[in-house]
Amino acid sequence: MALRINFNAEATTTHTALLQNERAMNKSLLRISTGNRILSAADDAAGLFIADQLSTVAAALNQGNSNIQTGISALQIAETNVAQIYDKLQTIYTKAQSAANDINDPNARAAIQSDISNLIDAIQKIGTDTEYNGIRLLDGTFINKAIHYGPRADQTITVGLNNVKASDIGAHMVQGQYVTNVSTSGAYGSTSSAVSANFSWSSGDQAKVSGIDVSQGLTFAVDAKTIADNINSSTALRNQGISARANNVSTAASDWTDIQTSASQTVAIKFFVGSESTADIEVTVGPNKTLSLSDLVAQINSQASEKKLGITARTENNKLVLTTNGETIGLEVGATSSGTESSISVNLGQFMNVSGTVSASNTSATGSAIQVGKLTILGTNSFNYDFTGISTTSEGLGVSDSENSTFKNLYSIDVSSNEGAELALDIANIASQKVDTVRTQIGSVVNNLQAIYDAQKAAYDNTKEAENVIRNTDFAAEMSTFTTMQIRMQAGMAMLAQANTLPQLVLQLLR
Repeated sequence: MALRINFNAEATTTHTALLQNERAMNKSLLRISTGNRILSAADDAAGLFIADQLSTVAAALNQGNSNIQTGISALQIAETNVAQIYDKLQTIYTKAQSAANDINDPNARAAIQSDISNLIDAIQKIGTDTEYNGIRLLDGTFINKAIHYGPRADQTITVGLNNVKASDIGAHMVQGQYVTNVSTSGAYGSTSSAVSANFSWSSGDQAKVSGIDVSQGLTFAVDAKTIADNINSSTALRNQGISARANNVSTAASDWTDIQTSASQTVAIKFFVGSESTADIEVTVGPNKTLSLSDLVAQINSQASEKKLGITARTENNKLVLTTNGETIGLEVGATSSGTESSISVNLGQFMNVSGTVSASNTSATGSAIQVGKLTILGTNSFNYDFTGISTTSEGLGVSDSENSTFKNLYSIDVSSNEGAELALDIANIASQKVDTVRTQIGSVVNNLQAIYDAQKAAYDNTKEAENVIRNTDFAAEMSTFTTMQIRMQAGMAMLAQANTLPQLVLQLLR
């Protein structure tokens, strides 16, 4: 054992250990007091980097959810006002339905039109004025708007709302008209008849809507009902929001005059329903017979019921009125007169809205006529059509050969007549579908955003927990460390005191 007085190695070593213990105890004390395990980068450089990155992601997730809540708030405002527009369109629809009833006099229809106009103005104002923080939502300018939801770049969802102003919602449509033709010399199916020559389906004719062929079932005459049925049964056209309807009402051009035949005269009356060239209803006025309007109506309705045909007959102001579900109405009248009897003449205008007479004197004569139904094609968006060969007023449908649909907005609604009210039903119905589509799109986006919000909230919680594991103090473990350092400090102080007494032993050698 060496005894020295110039350098106390034991005391110095003990002091060094004491300083280290003090530093460790102070760090443990700070960790306990701050709750942070990492007090500086020196404590855990890699852990600090990871914890900081996790903290950034967590903060971004929190801000993303805040963005989502803002987006949902704006969409909820839009959805509420779209719902108001839909309710008003529903009211317009029912008022147009009321106006379509011919029991209404002109004053009643004018009052209904006034109510509808006020509702249309309200829709226009809602569509124009709905906003969130100055941003217009329903006027067509809120398109391709990004809601940034995620913690990283380009984690966005794109939102857009269609224009639902009254001036921009309605129906895209193609509307034909009742088209008639007559031939005073020629049977309904005869190639010599102007009816057959102009109104029959032939090679080269076209019937396409939005590029889809809708000519199936057109065998002889152009038929609006067949085309409408083909459109409605096409999945491709339904997916484009395109539908069609057809109707046909034929009111005779002339008052009815009973048809009377003598002993050597007969009159054969045939009606054709649809595209076929085969007669569906036949009424014969034999020799010495008289056919009254009521008899004709009764026979038409009886045969139609028996054969389940879509045609009905009625009288209106001593005129024959024929109605179908849009099927073409064809007529053939054959008159025969033989011997020395006087000639017989039958006015084709008392059967349909045409002019012409079939006359027979000691011979037979045949005339024919046709009325094609009115075809209305409706779409939520613009579409094109091609009716080359069956389109014009001299060929069948009463439309242009080939062009795009026409847009009718809510301001075009006019219920002052039955025809206008029926058209208003179409416009309001298509507009309601478009508005309801916007509403469902809003609901889908809100549900999507809410799902993202919930997922990111869980991700935020898990990210903060991952950061907490790295950054924050484990108090149980740290208290154990702190207690250990306290004991070491106490022991070190005691041992430093003992080490400082060692040089005093030299004095005993000097006595």
